[in-house]
Amino acid sequence: MHKLNASASTVSVSQRIGIFYKKMMDSVQPLNNVPIIDLASTCDDDVVNIVSNACAEFGFFQIINHGIDAELIDRYLEQCRSYFAMPLETKLQWKRNDSNARGFFNDELTQQKRDWKQCLDVGIPASRDWSINDDNPQNDCLDGKNQLPQEDDLPGFRRTISTYFDALSILADRIAIIMAKGLGQDESSLIIKQLRENHSSYLRSNYYPICDESGDPKPLGISPHRDAGFLTILLQDVDCHSLQVMKDNKWVTIHPAGKYSFTINTGDMAEIFSNGIYKAPLHRVLSNETNERYSTPFFYNPSYETRVKPLLSRDCGDKTRSDDPLFNDVLWGYFRALRFSGDLTDLGVEIQVTDFLKSNDDKNGHIKMQEKFSNEFNFSTPFSVKQYALLLNREKNNANPIK
Repeated sequence: MHKLNASASTVSVSQRIGIFYKKMMDSVQPLNNVPIIDLASTCDDDVVNIVSNACAEFGFFQIINHGIDAELIDRYLEQCRSYFAMPLETKLQWKRNDSNARGFFNDELTQQKRDWKQCLDVGIPASRDWSINDDNPQNDCLDGKNQLPQEDDLPGFRRTISTYFDALSILADRIAIIMAKGLGQDESSLIIKQLRENHSSYLRSNYYPICDESGDPKPLGISPHRDAGFLTILLQDVDCHSLQVMKDNKWVTIHPAGKYSFTINTGDMAEIFSNGIYKAPLHRVLSNETNERYSTPFFYNPSYETRVKPLLSRDCGDKTRSDDPLFNDVLWGYFRALRFSGDLTDLGVEIQVTDFLKSNDDKNGHIKMQEKFSNEFNFSTPFSVKQYALLLNREKNNANPIK
C-alpha cells in the first residue's frame, strides 16, 4: 500500500480514503444510501471491499471517474433523444417481436403489468463486428439481431451506439473482476472468462413519457423486479430521479452522484455465482406527472451456453464459505429466454432466481425444462416465444408439468 511522505502524514492513503469515505457517506446517507466510489483515486483493496460489501448488503453502488468520456455520454444521450423524438409509426417499423428480442417496444410487461415507457434494445452482434449488416446471418443469436435506424434516418446513430456499447463492455469487465475479487476470485475465474470472451450483453435506452393517466395507483415506469444478468451499469437521468430500491421493507430513491456517474447493481447470475452472498436487489421505476425521463441500463450477461454455478469454499480456499450450494446450476440462455418471454407476453411463467434454489426441489420444473430447452433450441438462432409455448404446452400434458 502506498504511503504519504513523512512530512505530510504517517497515515496511509488507504486510511485517509477510508476516513474521507465514512464522512462522505455520513453526509449523503439521507439522499443516496449507496456507496459512491471514485475509481480514479480509491485504492484497489478499498474498492474491492466497498463493492463486495455493497453487493452483499444492498446490491447497489455508484461510480465516478470511471474512464468513459463525458463527450461520448453526451453524444449518446443526444442520439437517444433524437431516436425517441421520431414518430411512433417510424419506430414501430423496428419493433421487437416473438422471434427477435432486439429493437423498439412500448408494451413491455414486468411482473405481468405493462410498463409506462418506450425502449430500444441493442445487443452485442453475434459476429462481434458492428460493421457487418444487422441482417447478415453471422449476427444471428438467441436474442435475434439488432434493428437500428439507417444513416439516412439518424446520422451518426449507429456509430455512437456501438462506441458507447463497447466502452461499457470494457467498464463492465472491470467491475465484474472487482466483484469476483470480493469473493476470493480474480480474472482467471471461469465466469469472468466467459463474460469477457463471449458475453451476450445488451444496452437498453429508456424513455419515460409524462404520465397523464388518472387512477390509483398510477402506472409505474417499471414494476418491481430484479435484473437477470450478472451486473447492470445504469446512466440515470440527473433531472428526474425515479429509480427506487427496496431496503428494510421501504422504497428508497437512488439519487445519481453526478451527471456522468453510473449506478451499478447486482444481477441474478451474480447472486447464484456468489452462492447467495451477493444480492440481486428488488427495484422499480416511478412514472412522473410533470417530467420526461431518459435512462440507459447496460446489462452485462454471460454467454448463452454458460451454466452459472455457485461458488463454494473449495473454489476459493475460504473455509468460512459454505461447501453446500444453495442453487442448482442455471443455463443462462434458458433463463434469459424465459425472462424475455415474460416481458413480451403473459405465458403464465415468471422465472425467478428462487426457482433454482435447492430448497425448492424444482417445484416449478425449471431444472428439467432447461435441459429440454438446451436440446431443442440452438443458441445461434433467434429464440421463438411461439416455439417455446409449444414446448410448454407439451410439457403441461406430461405427468410432471412446469407450473
